[in-house]
Amino acid sequence: MTFSAIRSIAGSALSASQLSMQVSSANIANADTEGYSRKSVVQSASVTGGSGSGVAVTAISANVDKYLLADLLAAASALGSATTMASFANSLQAQLGNTSGSDDTGTSLAATITALQTALSSLSGTPESDTLKGLALSALDAVASQLRETSSSVQGLRSDADHQIEDAVGTVNSALEQIADLNKQIVAAKARGDSTADLEDQRNAALKSITGLMDVSYYVTSRGEMRISTSSGTTLLDSSVHTISYSAAATAATGTVFSAIAVDGKDITGEIKSGTIGALINQRDNVLPATQSELDTLAAQLILAVNTLSNTGTASPPPSGLTGSASVAAADALDATGTTRVAVTDSDGNLVFYQDIDLSTLSTVGDLVDALNAVPGVSASISSAGKLVISATDSTQGIALGDIDASVGTANAGLSAYFGLNDLLAGTSATDISVRKDLLPSSSLLPVSALDTSATLTAGEPALATSAGLAQDLSALFSAGQSFAWAGSIGSITTTFADYAAKLVGNAATRAAGAQTAEASKQSAYDALSASLSSASGVNLDEETARISELQQLYSTAAQLFEVLNAMFEALLSAAKS
Repeated sequence: MTFSAIRSIAGSALSASQLSMQVSSANIANADTEGYSRKSVVQSASVTGGSGSGVAVTAISANVDKYLLADLLAAASALGSATTMASFANSLQAQLGNTSGSDDTGTSLAATITALQTALSSLSGTPESDTLKGLALSALDAVASQLRETSSSVQGLRSDADHQIEDAVGTVNSALEQIADLNKQIVAAKARGDSTADLEDQRNAALKSITGLMDVSYYVTSRGEMRISTSSGTTLLDSSVHTISYSAAATAATGTVFSAIAVDGKDITGEIKSGTIGALINQRDNVLPATQSELDTLAAQLILAVNTLSNTGTASPPPSGLTGSASVAAADALDATGTTRVAVTDSDGNLVFYQDIDLSTLSTVGDLVDALNAVPGVSASISSAGKLVISATDSTQGIALGDIDASVGTANAGLSAYFGLNDLLAGTSATDISVRKDLLPSSSLLPVSALDTSATLTAGEPALATSAGLAQDLSALFSAGQSFAWAGSIGSITTTFADYAAKLVGNAATRAAGAQTAEASKQSAYDALSASLSSASGVNLDEETARISELQQLYSTAAQLFEVLNAMFEALLSAAKS
């Protein structure tokens, strides 16, 4: 072997050792860098003329197990979904309060309903007490207010989810742009013969951020370019980025129609099943609307039951006028049978005049208005808002109604109930339920009495049957079983208002506990895979330190070859001179 060949071999060994030490030093420096994988120098023996001529560095590679990486990315998607579900479940549970209907904090909807029942029970003992009427109305208002506020909170959470979808889509688009740029750099580096390991680490990190937000499929081409699509096959990245478009709604309400998450005009909302975005879609479109449906069912049944009962009564003394809640027109057909009593009273509730109206003789709402106007001391009309208004012509007198055997409409309601003349509650759902606006400032208008429906009444005598009966009936309403239709996760059921509310709250608590358990499980699986990938692809400081010591010895040995060559050259030169 010639001196030149030996020098070439020693030089290549020095270069290879030096580069390997640089790579190991970089490994140590980046041991705590997120997404960094251990790099190693790939070497091969150089052969010239059939004889070894040194060592050649062919590449700097990243030690990434692609199968473990794929598992980790899938786990990141599952964890993103579980974390989001747990976050919203906890927020919803906080809005609904505790699961017990009699908890000390009094924050749950069930507890507020129980407090209303207690207030009505107290009123039933002394129905003439304006103080107890006020307390009962305040308790009823508290229930209505909590239903509205909870409904508003549910819609607020839906709006939060919708805006978070928009933010997450923006993050995905940014990551796709980053990967597209890294694809170009990797292809160019491969063409130059440069290492692409660090660029691939950056690309894997960007891909990981995407999979945490939504489930995707990906592969790498022979040129080193990464291609990404949704799990259903819609392309997100090929030779260019296919930007995902989405704009959040300004606000969310029960009837809000949200725009589509789209790629190139195609709706991909239904293709996103996992990740943060998948969970946000599920919360916005399924979980939270189900809770809203439960709240609406509770509110609607409460409105129906309370108003049906309150319309059998009247305030004591009666008010000077009654305004219905139902929207009607004079031409509307009136399907009615039986008799309704209309009475005018003085300011003390004593009878001034009464008349019984045979409803079966009336064909339209206009006919009813005419019949009411024919009663002495009574004025009736349909307001510009389409509401039936019945008033005493003398504003110092009162007007009271009593159904004797009246049946109006398909629900066979009484006349007052059909038109909503003595409603306690307004609205149709949890979104708009409220106590009738004129009641709270004037609790004496609470209908806890009933018009006497005896065969005959005497002018100047009390016209009202003032007793604890109606107040007791209102109190009993909250201990009686109510029929609730299927809503959300609660099937058709007969139970009390408080128990239905407790079930609603309890279901939310159960979902929150389940979501927390699922999040912990997904986190554990993710951490285990992350640890496995780190063990297989990450930097082990002890190994890298030992590797550097080994490389230093190799470098020193290669350097000694040069010393031997120099000594041999000097010996030859001395021999030649002599």
